[in-house]
Amino acid sequence: MTVFPQDHLRTLVSIRERCNQVYEKSKRGELTCFDVDESALPAIVDHVASTTTRRYPQLDKIPPHSRLRHFNPTQIKELKASWEEKGVDAVEQSRRLIDLVIVSVLVDAGAGQKWKYKTGSGEVIGRSEGLAVASYDMFLNGYFSSAHDLPDRVDARGLDQLTIQRMTDGFQVTDDNPMVGLEGRSNLLKRLAKVLDEQSTYFPSINDEPRRPGNLVDYLLESVEHEQTQAKTVRIEKLWEAVMSLGEMWPARVQINGVQLGDVWPCACLTDLGNYENLVPFHKLSQWLTYSLIEVIESSLGIIIDGVELMTGLPEYRNGGLLVDYGLLTLKPSEDARGKLKSGDLPEFEGSDPVIVEWRALTVIYLDIIKKELEVKLGQKLDLAQILEGGTWTAGREIAAKLRPKDGGPPIVIKSDGTIF
Repeated sequence: MTVFPQDHLRTLVSIRERCNQVYEKSKRGELTCFDVDESALPAIVDHVASTTTRRYPQLDKIPPHSRLRHFNPTQIKELKASWEEKGVDAVEQSRRLIDLVIVSVLVDAGAGQKWKYKTGSGEVIGRSEGLAVASYDMFLNGYFSSAHDLPDRVDARGLDQLTIQRMTDGFQVTDDNPMVGLEGRSNLLKRLAKVLDEQSTYFPSINDEPRRPGNLVDYLLESVEHEQTQAKTVRIEKLWEAVMSLGEMWPARVQINGVQLGDVWPCACLTDLGNYENLVPFHKLSQWLTYSLIEVIESSLGIIIDGVELMTGLPEYRNGGLLVDYGLLTLKPSEDARGKLKSGDLPEFEGSDPVIVEWRALTVIYLDIIKKELEVKLGQKLDLAQILEGGTWTAGREIAAKLRPKDGGPPIVIKSDGTIF
């Protein structure tokens, strides 16, 4: 059966496959933008190991890397308790959690170093955690719902009614508290409304209500396979198919035969032989969303998602920054100079730049390598989602804070439109 490139490049399998081709180029010294020094790898593994054991002394209790880690656990418990008191059944609770997670993940792109969110208790939080708390508060306050009597859910009509001013208010954006990519976030949520209405298979309407992100639950419940053990399972490809059905909401980037590919980019060190062999897929936000959905689905519905090992590490600036800050990856001098306006600046590039594409591809494969090394060092088998959580993301943040104490930002700056990391 012929598999067309526009279909293949939207699969999970294609991500590791194409990133590995970039890694193979690195082993032959054929990269365009980076020099590689693998003697730095042991120090990275040591840092990730110490971070993991410090944060999670019981290695078998490491939770998965998921958007749920960025919410206040007490608040989520209280939210579930309030639903139970109101007689909300388990399936509807799962729908609402998926409503929250999908919206929260979609607004979770780099907000810039200056933006902060002030909670009701007066705590000031930035970055991913701040964006999570802000989206949680907006969810509770009905920002994404068209039903005034049911504010704590998300539906297409509510999303379509969002305005830049409403988003500005919700995220507390002012001249003194600027957010990178605010308009990109707002447009993304409005496009989500349109896509939900177009994807009736994966987000079926219940009782003629406006379609909701949480209607994914209804699709998955129809896809459940019962094993001999009576465990309810859904293959990762089924969930991924649903997540990728949202692809039309991403900004127009690379298209093949009219199909919008999303987080897929040409890589300078790969050669196009006539069938798009130079394109590298990452689907970073889609994978971040999928990791987060897996936790909600497995914990609230008792469904096991099978085949999660097909997913990759997330090629974003915390994980990728870890590799650069330890000297495993170093920008070639010409590329470093190209990214700087003046001496002393950090290099800065668009997300489509060959530097960023090569950096992200190498990050995917080195996260696999770190996983193997870490399992040997700790004597414990771990899921990749646990490595990220334990793990590489926090270690990347720690080394960034040590080397750049002013803002703890990444060693290479990505110009963000609010839809990629």
